[in-house]
Amino acid sequence: MHNYKKLKVWEKSLDLATTIYDATKEYPKEEKFGIVSQMRRSAVSISSNIAEGAGRSSDNEFRQFLNIAFGSCSELETQLIISHRLNYIQKKVYEELSLDLTEVQKMIFTLIKKFS
Repeated sequence: MHNYKKLKVWEKSLDLATTIYDATKEYPKEEKFGIVSQMRRSAVSISSNIAEGAGRSSDNEFRQFLNIAFGSCSELETQLIISHRLNYIQKKVYEELSLDLTEVQKMIFTLIKKFS
């Protein structure tokens, strides 16, 4: 069992989720139950799966949840691209969010390799 609260990747993923919530506040109202909901769930899923995996009894189980978190990163990346194409977010915001997401992805990938 690992203490997820001591993991930098968990902290970074929380920051990312908070930033996603802020960024999606300005999306069109008709997207509240569409892409806004999807993006927020994907973002929350990243830190949630890191925490859940860390609470499991084996490194193999932790690795599996890290893989799920990594998948949620890919979902969020796709949703960011769609948002940018639909002009729901400015290019600068899109680029900043993409950089933050890439950092989280790299951190998760490094952890996955550690437990392989």
